[in-house]
Amino acid sequence: MAPNDSAQTTEEAGAAGRVRRRKAARYALPVAVAGVAAATIGLVPALAASGDPELPKISAQELIEKIAASDTQQLSGTIKVSTDLGLPDFGGLADSVLSGMGEAGGEGGDGPSASPDAKLMELASGSHTLRVAVDGPERQKLSILEDSAEYSLIRNGAEVWAYDSKSNEVVHHKGEAPGKGGKKGDEGFTGPEDLPTTPKELAAKALEAADKNTSVTVDGTAKVAGRSAYQLVIKPKQSGSTIGSIKVAVDSKTGTPLKFTLVPSSGGKAAVDVGFTKVDFSRPAASTFDFAPPKGAKVTEADELAEQSSQDFGAPELKGELPKELEKELKDGLKGGEDLKDLKGLEDFGGPQVIGEGWTTIGKIESPAGEGFTPPKKGELPPAAEGFLSSFGDPVSGKFGSGTVFKTRLVNALMTDDGTVYVGAVTKDALVKAANADK
Repeated sequence: MAPNDSAQTTEEAGAAGRVRRRKAARYALPVAVAGVAAATIGLVPALAASGDPELPKISAQELIEKIAASDTQQLSGTIKVSTDLGLPDFGGLADSVLSGMGEAGGEGGDGPSASPDAKLMELASGSHTLRVAVDGPERQKLSILEDSAEYSLIRNGAEVWAYDSKSNEVVHHKGEAPGKGGKKGDEGFTGPEDLPTTPKELAAKALEAADKNTSVTVDGTAKVAGRSAYQLVIKPKQSGSTIGSIKVAVDSKTGTPLKFTLVPSSGGKAAVDVGFTKVDFSRPAASTFDFAPPKGAKVTEADELAEQSSQDFGAPELKGELPKELEKELKDGLKGGEDLKDLKGLEDFGGPQVIGEGWTTIGKIESPAGEGFTPPKKGELPPAAEGFLSSFGDPVSGKFGSGTVFKTRLVNALMTDDGTVYVGAVTKDALVKAANADK
């Protein structure tokens, strides 16, 4: 597991930082913590088991080898996703932040809702039902089922389509097919195989941490989606991790992980529970991956979307959603001819440093010129944003000085007042200890 992956920044965040990095940072950093938590999640709930099946005994090493040897190229099925990261409701916050930015995009307020990135945060909380279909590296389909709508990502050879039935919007990308000169995420467009939506992808990440700091055992058997499975249990040996245990249900015949459950060290219900409720290992019908934009759908090409993001960010009509001083600075900077392609300003940021090892690895990020995080005063942010921040931020102090810990059930981040960020899947005490030792 790589808890310090959150240190990555986007071009848009870097560009906004060139306008007024110091003041904008105090609003951007807490939202980045939520993004880190979202980036660590997968999908599915506890599935009913009708008795544990009798299977031949197998060692943990043999089961790991069975997973590694699994070469499932075709399958289809239904995945249930349940995530409880201890995050507040994103709905009000998203509406508050995106309302102004949407209006900046032109007619209808685009960024299109069909853009894959717009859907990822929704999977950070609550329960969701997904349908998946895979036919080798060139054809995949993932659909998120909603009450009266459906969102789908379809890769068929060189083409990737993203479709939101609620808004009747489509994003289209055409490049090289995987294995034919192209690559996953070609030109930065997210395809269905790029998203951590299956137990196998999550299990692979967990097994990367299987070293001297990890206990790996086989704990009985289970029935998942009507199939017999072994239960592989992965636990940190180190103290200070927010991860208590990970359980992976592995199909006894194919070696394919069918279910992934992560329980935090604080106990309680699973923080991440992802698994199949139905699965079929036969080849899906070719028509599964066919897609044509419905009549009247608004279609956006992915390269146009990328160009708009880098060149035409514009000065959104913020309408009082931000403090007036910051709103004016953002507008003036964005109207002042700043070249948002020029990322020279990012040179001021130090690269992430790594503290510790294994499950208690902490990423350290230093902001330029010691410009730190100052919590916004009451009334400076929209009510939804204030509620979001106050619900998972704790003031802390120590040898390092003072700062704020923003917490979830899995990923925590300490943002010091002198401009340093410590982030990882570790407890608040572990972050404070690391910050103290770093001085």
